[in-house]
Amino acid sequence: MDHASFVGVDNISLSINKGEFLSIVGHSGSGKTTLVSIIGGILKPTSGKVLLDGVNICTLDDNRLSEYRAQRIGFMFQFASLLPILTARENVLLPGIFTPVAPKDGSDKHALDLLEMVGLGDKKDAYPAQLSGGQQRRVAIARALLNSPDIILADEPTGDLDEETEVEIMHLFEEINQKQGVTIILITHNLELAGKAQKRLRMSRGSFVDI
Repeated sequence: MDHASFVGVDNISLSINKGEFLSIVGHSGSGKTTLVSIIGGILKPTSGKVLLDGVNICTLDDNRLSEYRAQRIGFMFQFASLLPILTARENVLLPGIFTPVAPKDGSDKHALDLLEMVGLGDKKDAYPAQLSGGQQRRVAIARALLNSPDIILADEPTGDLDEETEVEIMHLFEEINQKQGVTIILITHNLELAGKAQKRLRMSRGSFVDI
């Protein structure tokens, strides 16, 4: 039986400068999530390269790829995905527990500092069920920053939030980008949110198209 093939990302060339805030918009199935999964080292492309500081991550072995994800990338997805049995502080510390190498700063104090930064210093001992959706998203942002990543990949991080909370989270991303110089790649279907980034691209059927 013949199986239909699907091209998730097709002939894309993208250059991102250190400290840039880039948004990528597009409808569901346009290839946005596939693209950030490739950048994050979760998926390997069938052809092409992903270069970070001149190193092609597609050629790294599993151990070095794990180090790349742990040390260089902070992931944020559509849902906060906090562990319900852990407090906010413990959820922030998770990347430091599971990383194959010692994080740049996975200390308890660092986790508390990050919670303070996202405005949740007083919620450090709260469990996810005791937090609002926006507060849970702030914990997820703090968790993504634990290992001091160079790049944050945020895939629809405000998709299930109300408009007011969306704006608050976007302001937090802007602050992290401007004050800490963290490169942010934001995936969203919301054109208004995407417009807050320094650079905006649109994907359709696996390729970039005019915005």
